[in-house]
Amino acid sequence: MTIATRTLGTQGLVVGAQGLGCMGMSDFYTTGGDEKTSIAVIHRALELGVTLLDTADMYGPFTNEELVGRAIADRRDQAVIATKFSVVREADGSWKGLRGDAAYVKQACEASLRRLGVDTIDLYYQHRVDPQTPIEETVGAMAELVKEGKVRYLGLSEAGADTIRRACAVHPISALQSEWSIWTQDITNGPLQAARAHGVGIVAYSPLGRGFLSGAFQSREDLPEGDYRQHNPRFAEEAFAANLAIVRGVQAVAEAHGATPAQVALAWVHARGADVVPIPGTKRLTYLESNVAALEVTLTPDELGTLDALGQAVVGLRYPDMSGVQR
Repeated sequence: MTIATRTLGTQGLVVGAQGLGCMGMSDFYTTGGDEKTSIAVIHRALELGVTLLDTADMYGPFTNEELVGRAIADRRDQAVIATKFSVVREADGSWKGLRGDAAYVKQACEASLRRLGVDTIDLYYQHRVDPQTPIEETVGAMAELVKEGKVRYLGLSEAGADTIRRACAVHPISALQSEWSIWTQDITNGPLQAARAHGVGIVAYSPLGRGFLSGAFQSREDLPEGDYRQHNPRFAEEAFAANLAIVRGVQAVAEAHGATPAQVALAWVHARGADVVPIPGTKRLTYLESNVAALEVTLTPDELGTLDALGQAVVGLRYPDMSGVQR
């Protein structure tokens, strides 16, 4: 089976209808991944037509790009590599803030090209908007990378409506990456409308609610030791118990389809529009193949409405600190 494709933006970026988030192979959800298995997952994804591979320089930090680079070294033409810059981390994992100045854009791109082992990055995102740098300067520098052949298409991540409009006035933006799932629908309050008005495609990250919507976690004790979700507001004790009601609702719809809750959660995202591509992350072959099978699940309008309503009852913020999203 090879999955269908979807087009992001109006500049010709075509990708599989579902992508693969690679972050968890190196960071946040694990203290040390199995590289051999992770590479096998990436190879299987490409075989299935899951062409959009999502990484960032700050994942690892730095090591996730290297992993993706090794995985696609002998099959570069099959992959659409998306990476990001602007969240500055040191090799020891410490956080140094945000940078979107022109000099840093070019510096970060050269470093990513080197780690990925490629001549051109297919989709280059600003990971978070730098409040100290006008978006015009940042996107202007990104546009120069396109002219130089180092980048093919441009993207923004977690950008607000006004930022999207200003960015598009400088250079066409092919994709807006934002968190979008049954329990996170913030994008619909402005950014989605601005993106669609300017022909910008949508890449939905964390479409499974960081795994919560899959039903894999029934208590906080199910979270792995050292997992960053232990500090996420929606996984906090009181919020966790309340949010399980959302999972039970997803499970009820899944049972009607003979599907898993994760497949229903992904089917909900797929139904948001032909310009939307979710990028669920996994480092397991079984989950990869199960996620791809979500493309075969078609939800009814009533089911979609039920799932929409479930998401309105979510308890807790998306992040402990929301200051860096949707500027």
